[in-house]
Amino acid sequence: MHFDPDVPASPPLRARAWYASLYLQVLVAIAAGVLIGHFAPATGEALKPLGDAFIKLVKMVIAPVIFLTIVTGIAGMRDLGAVGRIAAKAFAYFLTFSTLALIVGLIVANVVRPGHGLNIDPATLQTGGQVAEYAAKAHESSLTGFLTAIIPDTFLSAMTEGNILQVLLISILFGIALALIGDRGQRVLDLMEDVSIVFFKLVSIVMKAAPIGAFGAMAFTIGKYGIESLSNLLLLVATFYFTSALFVIGVLGIVARLAGFSILRLIAYLKAELLLVLGTSSSESALPALIQKMENAGCPKAIVGLVVPTGYSFNLDGTNIYMTLAALFIAQACNVELTIGQQVLLLSVAMLSSKGAAGVTGAGFITLAATLSIVPSVPVAGMALILGVDRFMSECRSLTNFMGNAVATIVVSRWENALDHEQLDAALSRRPAEVAA
Repeated sequence: MHFDPDVPASPPLRARAWYASLYLQVLVAIAAGVLIGHFAPATGEALKPLGDAFIKLVKMVIAPVIFLTIVTGIAGMRDLGAVGRIAAKAFAYFLTFSTLALIVGLIVANVVRPGHGLNIDPATLQTGGQVAEYAAKAHESSLTGFLTAIIPDTFLSAMTEGNILQVLLISILFGIALALIGDRGQRVLDLMEDVSIVFFKLVSIVMKAAPIGAFGAMAFTIGKYGIESLSNLLLLVATFYFTSALFVIGVLGIVARLAGFSILRLIAYLKAELLLVLGTSSSESALPALIQKMENAGCPKAIVGLVVPTGYSFNLDGTNIYMTLAALFIAQACNVELTIGQQVLLLSVAMLSSKGAAGVTGAGFITLAATLSIVPSVPVAGMALILGVDRFMSECRSLTNFMGNAVATIVVSRWENALDHEQLDAALSRRPAEVAA
């Protein structure tokens, strides 16, 4: 960098106060939420609106952020062949690692056997209430339901109803249309790029409320269900967390190493977002921030725009692990011995139903109902056994899904030879990128 002695040096940047760190604020908020929920359960339950309000705030900006990111990425690239190639590579990655997550869950469930010895009589299980509601919704996760859900009634309804798949569809179509008209669409593209800057600034404003949302959501979870509710099904919960950690650190760690980066450094880079996901039990709460951080880590906007939102619907590693573990836990608890063929059938159906439930509220439990219905010997009513601890496992599902999509974005960028390795190293090392003179 050229230094001109006649130009006064810029004043040094003031270090940000330690208490201004979003990571620390969310961490303190989660700890406070746990304490309030444990020692004042009624108060903790009453704080649920804080978590709900924050998630609604984030969902308010998700659709326009995805739309603007994908459209400006595709239209700015102009090469539609490259768009198709990126999408094909992303789906190949999703299919491979989603299947691998199911297999890992299946192996661990057969080795640990968390449901063994419970000796539950299926006739004594409660089939009403929430279990019946989820089972009734299971048909929504079918392929027919998926195809119906992905096509919006109108262009604007996709933006207002908050269905990520519908937003993804109209964004890709609009981006392709804008790219096809060439230079005539440049003014529209410039306008949308300017609007996207405004929306990402809006995201940074919304994220200032993250500690409040995490506090309310965690206080409600502990106040409503109580830490002691984990005791009866502690082995299942512990097995799920262990399996998810094994998948992230082991499987995704190997993928990261082959792609030239460290999974542990990536986790550290995304620690604030991961804590937010942990506090709110929703990976969507950190979706806009993930898009921005992946771009800051050297992944091209077009690839980030395609891989991240698509991954939120099709790359559900944590949900897949949960479904195989939960299905086999219920079978083991009810003394139902499944053959290898039946387990492979469960795995295959879980692979399809997890895609069909994208955008459906309560997708994890709904897909589990759809999967269990394929093997009549496993009672769907057995979901009542895990209903009480499902909330505690949802955090781990969301964390695993989140990390899976972060790794996928970097890997697909590298496959396209479009990853800025220097910028990635700077981001993961938490060093400011060098500014060229």
